[in-house]
Amino acid sequence: MKLIIGLGNPGKQYEHTRHNIGFECIDALSKKWDAPLNLMKFNGMFTSVHRPEGKVILLKPLTYMNLSGECVRPLMDYFDIDVEDIIVIYDDLDLETGKLRLRQKGSAGGHNGIKSLIQHLGTQEFNRIRVGISRPPAGMKVADYVLSKFSKEDDPIIEDAIAKTAAAVESSLSKKFLDVMSEFNTAK
Repeated sequence: MKLIIGLGNPGKQYEHTRHNIGFECIDALSKKWDAPLNLMKFNGMFTSVHRPEGKVILLKPLTYMNLSGECVRPLMDYFDIDVEDIIVIYDDLDLETGKLRLRQKGSAGGHNGIKSLIQHLGTQEFNRIRVGISRPPAGMKVADYVLSKFSKEDDPIIEDAIAKTAAAVESSLSKKFLDVMSEFNTAK
């Protein structure tokens, strides 16, 4: 069984903001697979999908970003999911808007959602898909920037990044994550 986790913040005021790109990717997969997120457990909204490659859970933690691990760890324990079988999708300030970077491990890099996951999982070694949102313009606070919406010019770039993220997730269901990294980290 695989667990695909999209990080974000619950609530209307956070919809379509840079910090919620993980939620957007989960929503895209949910729509593509015709699998509405209609289950609630451990303060998370999720769905279970039976795919040809096996069972997949799509999850949006509703704990707010900095407490994501409080939802993910109990859900993993409940469904007996190994840390090797998760993929976490989240925003990254250090990548150009729309650029993807797949990794198998790493530090939190200042991302509070990843800090929480590392704390609750007890490891930095888990698969992740980082979606670039770029750095804020000079003089703008990071917190204000990540909670703002994408510009009209960025919308098609983000739509493409969400589609590529969904493709990477689908690819990871039948291939080793290392091979998926090679394919999607070099993709233009």
